[in-house]
Amino acid sequence: MANAEIFHVRTEEAPTLPAPVSTTGVIGWMRKNLFSSIGNTLLTLVGVYIAYSIIMPFIQFAFIDAVWTGDDRQACLATEPGQHIGACWAYVEAYLPQFIYGRYPVEERYRVDIVYALFVLLLVPLLIPSVPRKGLNATLFLAVFPIITYFLLTGLVIGGTVILPIVETAVWGGLLVTLVIAVTGIVASLPIGIALALGRRSQMPIIKLVCVIFIEFWRGVPLITVLFMSSVMLPLFLPEGVTFDKLLRVLIGVTLFSSAYMAEVVRGGLQAIPKGQYEGAMALGLRFWPMMYLIVLPQALKLVIPGIVNTFIGLFKDTTLVLIVGMFDLLGQIQSSFSDPTWSTPSQGHTGYLFAAIVFFVFCFGMSRYSIFMERKLHTGHKR
Repeated sequence: MANAEIFHVRTEEAPTLPAPVSTTGVIGWMRKNLFSSIGNTLLTLVGVYIAYSIIMPFIQFAFIDAVWTGDDRQACLATEPGQHIGACWAYVEAYLPQFIYGRYPVEERYRVDIVYALFVLLLVPLLIPSVPRKGLNATLFLAVFPIITYFLLTGLVIGGTVILPIVETAVWGGLLVTLVIAVTGIVASLPIGIALALGRRSQMPIIKLVCVIFIEFWRGVPLITVLFMSSVMLPLFLPEGVTFDKLLRVLIGVTLFSSAYMAEVVRGGLQAIPKGQYEGAMALGLRFWPMMYLIVLPQALKLVIPGIVNTFIGLFKDTTLVLIVGMFDLLGQIQSSFSDPTWSTPSQGHTGYLFAAIVFFVFCFGMSRYSIFMERKLHTGHKR
């Protein structure tokens, strides 16, 4: 009886104790990923020091010492000995209309605003998978929108009656030119690149040879040379009296150049498709184009989404090269503003380039994140 009183038999389950604080939450993540060993700890400390050395001066220049308001350069000049003046955002605010529209007539800038609004209204639903009627949306964006944009930006005259005043492309500039070149190149280079990739894999020798020569030629010359050729040399080979607008020549050159790189990206996706997919499609009685459209290309394009978006990002950044042929895109418009003595300060150049970097980063980072989203949504089961 005495021994029975000594022992205790639990009739209820003991309460579950929380995990140690050192193994969960932020602290646990840091212990596991940043301070799991002496080597990782040293690398973490070195990384923190490097990040601090880069980020803190940037924050100091862009925000803490920045000048946000002002009417001229006096607002961005040091008034006391030893005073540090950061970014002159007042200069960016004063020049912002030129950075967006270039020298587009002020009274006609509403037409550019309409184009921007239509672009966003048509593109956003096209990028959201859950939005219905993708076919109609794509038709409006790829077929109707370019026509409307052309007449809105250049003007419209019907039977001698001026509906919209003509605006020469020579006065276009800023973000307008950057987006026109980038969007046109992106939209046009993808289908041309797909056609070239299919042609390079064709069993017909002539078509394959033509595609190989086209791709290797455009990949073998730098984009600067292409722009010079399209802007300066192309008119020399045209019949007398026949000419193309400079912007149109640049668009053609950029599109053909980007199409060659796009073709190789798509060809890589086509080669990654197992031979059994082709055999299965042919066993179903599908001819070449239905087989490509329904079976092969959907799988191939899913596999090369990173490469396609990488080409798009490179094309978007390469639009800055059009300054060489006398077209003022966003970066060119910023550089031209440096000649204005009204805002000439030691920090003007740094501020202008910082603003350009922010704009390009927003667009390129947005494309990159969207490609990651589409990869996860359209993964084809190749993940391990």
